[in-house]
Formats: sequence, C-alpha cells, structure tokens
Amino acid sequence: MKTATELETDLQQIASDLVRSAMQRGVTAAEAVVREGNEFSTVVRLGQVETLKESGSKAAGLRVFQGQRAASTYSSDFSRAGLQTMLDSALALVRLTSEDPDAGLPAAEQLGSLTGDLRLYYDDVSSLPAEQRIDYARRAEQAALSADPRITNSEGGSFDAGAGRKVLANSLGFVGEFQRSHCSVSAVPIAQSQTPDGGAAMQRDYWYSVSRSLKKLDSPENVGRIAAQRTLRRLGARKVPTARVPIVFDQQTARSLLGELFDAVSGDAIYRGASFLAGKLGEKVFGGNVTIVDDGTMVGGFGTSPFDGEGVPTRRTAVIEGGRLNSYLLNTYTARKLGLATTGNASRSLAGNPGIGAGNFFLQPGTVSPDQIVREVRDGLYVTEFLGFGVNLVTGDFSRGASGMWIRNGELAFPVEEITVAGNLREMFQNISQIGNDLEFRGSAASPTLRIEGMTVAGE
Repeated sequence: MKTATELETDLQQIASDLVRSAMQRGVTAAEAVVREGNEFSTVVRLGQVETLKESGSKAAGLRVFQGQRAASTYSSDFSRAGLQTMLDSALALVRLTSEDPDAGLPAAEQLGSLTGDLRLYYDDVSSLPAEQRIDYARRAEQAALSADPRITNSEGGSFDAGAGRKVLANSLGFVGEFQRSHCSVSAVPIAQSQTPDGGAAMQRDYWYSVSRSLKKLDSPENVGRIAAQRTLRRLGARKVPTARVPIVFDQQTARSLLGELFDAVSGDAIYRGASFLAGKLGEKVFGGNVTIVDDGTMVGGFGTSPFDGEGVPTRRTAVIEGGRLNSYLLNTYTARKLGLATTGNASRSLAGNPGIGAGNFFLQPGTVSPDQIVREVRDGLYVTEFLGFGVNLVTGDFSRGASGMWIRNGELAFPVEEITVAGNLREMFQNISQIGNDLEFRGSAASPTLRIEGMTVAGE
C-alpha cells in the first residue's frame, strides 16, 4: 500500500510528465489534471440494506494548444501505453479543431495557490468501517420510522462518503494539488393519513446532514427526527386559490433561487447574451438589502479550493453588493470574451474546456429569525419544496411547481400542494423585504430564509 506522500508524488509526476511530453511533441501549451479517489454509498430501507456501492477511481485529462487551436482527451488507464495513447489522441485532435482567438491558458502571473490548511480533508471519513457506515443509514431511518405511528413506510436512510485528490499542472510551470473528503446521512420517510372520504393519503419529505468530517456530521437520530417532522406536517395538504401574496422561502428553496442567479451571472451566459443581467455590470439591479458573495477561500467550505480549474487562486468576489452588480463570475476564456479578468471560477472536468463553477456562493444573512419572518405575515405562503423547472434566464421569468405551508395570521396554518409560484427573478430580488439570520451551508451554495413580496401563487 502506498503512503499518502507516495500517492501525491505519483499523481504530480504523471501530470508533469504528460505536460512535458506534450510540449516535446511540439504543442505551444499544455495542461493536465489527474484525479484519484474513492466513493461509498448505501441505502437502508425498512432496516434492510437495499443498495451498497463502494468504488475507487482514477483518471487523467490532457488539454493541448497549438496556437489558438485547442483539444482535450482523458483516460483512466495509467499504464505507459494508456497515457501515450491519450497524448497521441490529443495531438491528432488539435490539428482538426478550429481556431479561437480567446483560447489559451491564463497568463503566468495569474497562476498560484492559496497557502495554509483549508481543512478540506479529514481521515475519519475514509477510516470508518463499512458496517458502521451502514449503521448510520439504518439509525437515521429508524429514528424517522419510530417518531410517529403515522409514518408507515420509507424510501430509506442513506449514508454517503468519499475522498479524493486532484493534481493540476501546466506548461507555464504551475503544479498544484489538494485533497477533499465528504460524508452525508439522510432519511426519507413516508407518512399516511385518512382522507375525509375514508381513503388514504401519503406524503413524503426528507432531511439530511453533510460535512467534510464525521465529527461535524449531525447525528443520524436527529436527521431522522427532523425528516419525520417535515413529513408529518405535509399530511392533509390541499390546494389554495390563486392569489398574489408574500412568499417566504425556506433555506432549501431560497438556495435554489440563488442557484438560478448563479447561472445568470456566469460568464458563459453573459458573453452569449443569454442572461437578464448581461450588460448590467455596475448597475443597481436588486434591492439595497441584497449582497451576494462567491468565496472560494472559506476554511472548510464545500466550494473551497486553493486554486480553480485553471490554476488561478480562488478568491472572495462580491457579485452583488447593496443591490449593485459588481462582478460576473468568470474563467479565463469568458473573461477574454468580455474584456475582463478571470475571477478564479474556472471549473475543470477531465475533458473539454473549463466551465464556470461556484466557490461558496451565498446571500449575506440578515438579523431577523425565520420564526419572526413568518409571524409578520398575515396571509401568505411558506415554500419548502420546488418541483420541476421553469426559469427563463434571458428574461428572468420564473415559474415553478411548489409545496409548503399556508401562513395565516403569522402561523403555519395548513400544508399546501399542487401550486405554482411565479414572478421574475429581477423583480423577486428587488422585492426581498426580509432576510433571515439562518445562513447554513449544506453545499457550495447557501441562502437564509427570504420573504419576497408580490409574487403570484397559482392554485385553484
């Protein structure tokens, strides 16, 4: 078994050798990424293991440039012959591609890596025996099933874990590497109640916890209890009449709104003119209480890394500040297209050109609690889940199926379903009247609870 140091050296050597070999074959620039990792996933349903997956993977990708032509290849074969075949394929492809004046690596002076321990990797994730991992899933499901007799079934409890290492090298002399780990536990219970006509109605909901370390993961019992509470409150859900009312979005659905906004400020959408925020840089586009940040430097963050997919150090970017659009999120290619500088948001897969990826993308929290936000709504909707898709980034028009709770006189009165919430993203972010203090990261994007005025709830 190789030590971590030997593995690190091997991956760095492979990446550096690929770049050096490509340059020796006459390309003008080259970039290699090498990854190795392991994944574990299990689902326990009604106490029995339903699925169990454990795998290891390794792969390498190579991108080469011949002037303004670019091509990429990838392989999971680390043998000398396999890597040679990958190199030969890249060199053959680059002769066939079209020239692009904006193609190329970042400038050498833009490259670098954050220093210090970003706390992205913990050994405990990989060291936990499989039996104990399965037990996490079983305990989460059991806690949900035992919470209330109305919970009669389950889609399962699950536990996932993984760890991996990535090395990036290019012909400008950059070589960087980092390691990450993650683990999560979840439960999806099903509750049943009797309908007025004597039939049966079923509802499902879920809850989960995710962390880079087992020590920071919520207990399976607490995850199961919260999943049960969320499921039980949906029993007896009904439609409501169409109305224009304040809508409160919980953390999960507010995060989904933020995800739509991320797409709207992505350099890919901007240079193509496929975003309602194209051409708005420097303008006040949202309400003055809205500040949205992308920060790839947060210690332990799910979107944190010492450098982006092109070897540019990650950074903190205030995308929206006081409602003003300060910055788009860019990689080298989209920055050149727009005559701007990269923001260190390149996202690199093994093959193809880099895309745009988030660091830790979040809406700055306010000072009011979610309970207080609900208490101040006389008549409105509390959204806890979105269904389907319905967003036009060009216009900002937004329409999605939803479910949640109806708010009456400041209280969650009854569950609602089979409704649609509609508005326009620009108007929605202009009309945020309250922002919660409950910002919590369960992924690379996060938002506190939001109250938005004047949206349409389409029901009966």
